[in-house]
Amino acid sequence: MKKHEGKIAVVVATVTDDIRLLSVPKLTVCALNFTEAARARIVKAGGECLSFDQLALRAPKGTNTVLLRGARKARGVYAHFGHKSTLESVHTHDHVKPYVRSKGRKFERARGRRKSRGFKV
Repeated sequence: MKKHEGKIAVVVATVTDDIRLLSVPKLTVCALNFTEAARARIVKAGGECLSFDQLALRAPKGTNTVLLRGARKARGVYAHFGHKSTLESVHTHDHVKPYVRSKGRKFERARGRRKSRGFKV
């Protein structure tokens, strides 16, 4: 968070420890929960772990805070949706994960997907 130096990182989730992160910088984090290992590493680095009650007292209007969130389309359900069709690319259902009971040769891989099997979209 180089451009957010000195600001409070706000996460509406549980902060967990990641052993792949070798060094933890000094930072102030506000979250719903902290695991014991994550809290210990943040405090050991000279940082602080805040609850939302403490954040409301320290920054009532949210000044000097940065709200962090994960990827919006990280859920598995988004793999089933195609992109919008444009004039350049009308293949909206290419590389889309089908809702099928099996993933074999006969299941949603023939008609509409290959020219040799009726038609190709």
